Amino acid sequence: MNINIFPILFCSIIALCCLIQMAESTDATKSSSAAAAGTDAAVHIVYTERPQDEQPEAYHIRTLSNVLGSEEAAKEALIYSYKTAASGFSAKLTPQQVAEISKQPGVLQVVPSRTLQLHSGPGKLH
Repeated sequence: MNINIFPILFCSIIALCCLIQMAESTDATKSSSAAAAGTDAAVHIVYTERPQDEQPEAYHIRTLSNVLGSEEAAKEALIYSYKTAASGFSAKLTPQQVAEISKQPGVLQVVPSRTLQLHSGPGKLH
């Protein structure tokens, strides 16, 4: 059986770019609640292990509440919960909160969210 993995890899990259874009566009709608987190807060994507015994969003809120101090604060800070292509969530976090959440059990990586521009063809390359 011969499997061409290029289409699968390409679709996975596109899906990840879409997830990042969704997190950033959802961020604009939650900017007022993020202001309470501090002026130096920025959107970060927190990659986590897949939860085994609870729903992903509940796991993400619990992980975030360990850093923010309450479930209510975690729900306010949560921008998007990734459940399909990746396991994790995006939230507006201060540098101190990023350092603290990076130490939480089950957290694999915390990265700043950023927007990537896709090229539409050879004529559009810069």
